[in-house]
Amino acid sequence: MLHRVVIGAAVASLAIASMASAQQRGVTKDEVLFGMPTDLSGVAATYGVSSSNAVKMRFDEVNEAGGIEGRKLRVIVEDQAYQVPKAVQACNKLINRDNVFAFVGPLGTPMNNACFKEQFEAGVANLFPLSAARSMYEPYERLKFYGAASYVDQIRSAVDYFVKNKGKKAVCVMYQDTDFGKEILIGAEIQTKKLNVKLVEAAGHKPTDQDFTASLTKLKSAGCDLILMGTIVRDSIVPYTAARKMGWTDVDFIGSAAVYDLVVGKAPGMDGFYGMGLTEMPYVDSDNPKVKAFVEAYKKKFNIEPNIGAVYGYVAADLTVQGLKNAGKDLTMDSFVKGLEAIKGYQDIFNGPPVTFGPNIRQGASSSFLALVKDGRWTRVTQPLGF
Repeated sequence: MLHRVVIGAAVASLAIASMASAQQRGVTKDEVLFGMPTDLSGVAATYGVSSSNAVKMRFDEVNEAGGIEGRKLRVIVEDQAYQVPKAVQACNKLINRDNVFAFVGPLGTPMNNACFKEQFEAGVANLFPLSAARSMYEPYERLKFYGAASYVDQIRSAVDYFVKNKGKKAVCVMYQDTDFGKEILIGAEIQTKKLNVKLVEAAGHKPTDQDFTASLTKLKSAGCDLILMGTIVRDSIVPYTAARKMGWTDVDFIGSAAVYDLVVGKAPGMDGFYGMGLTEMPYVDSDNPKVKAFVEAYKKKFNIEPNIGAVYGYVAADLTVQGLKNAGKDLTMDSFVKGLEAIKGYQDIFNGPPVTFGPNIRQGASSSFLALVKDGRWTRVTQPLGF
């Protein structure tokens, strides 16, 4: 009798486990479905298109090798055009209509922030977003995972370097008046206060602004000798080249990892512009054979050379793959979270910093390095900087 009870209990446990797996949103015995709300048509499309390509590329590599525990990986990409209302619509569709397992590589600080509440209430994880705002991992939420230095980390490192090594004394900030741009301002405020250096002036603008004359005039009149840029691509290129054309050469401009992009480096007149880097830039003539192979494979697949957004997308997808492998065959959100938390000392192929998570660790790394545009290319200036 006891033998039958034990067997019956075991069968019931297996049935419950099977049912839990079957009921897990976005997971079947054959597939794991991910969502990616990103910018395919707006001001940050250079990142959105390339990162979504790279996520598909990494998932295709896994699928061609048989998937994970027999499951193929699929991602649905939704365009949010770097606009919050469209981002909310895209997130709603992915959560409520497509029933995705998790978001991978979602782009934009304000766009991610706008989706978090509904996303987490539905049990949809947010994996390795293309935003370095602290809100991507703070406050603690078990379904948030971010793998690199925050904008605040990066800008604090930049201020520390330029004040101590270049003798800068009049720090200013030019920033998008968005959640993203304000992170740059906060980083500047924290580190200038710590070093007892004056934060002289700040000038905000909209992401869609075309003319930066007023901002530049304001900052030049303030006597800035270092300008921290809370900008992305176009709003980095236009004001920097305009400042140089107007003869303002005794000031250094430096942006976060958001400016560390091939488009910015290649733009005419950008030599001398600084940015904070997280990984090696994907140049086709890279000395790193793995990076070179990635560039060639990406170009063959998409008929275009990858930019840094492709690097971020590929790493986001690969970290997701590591978490899925660690989760095992019975894939639930609980087992997946534990699988991500088991990642220790992960090293990507682009010389990024080692990434480690844990039960209470949702930011996998915190270092960045200083890079400079020279002859149309990004050149690494320092070893990793951080706190």
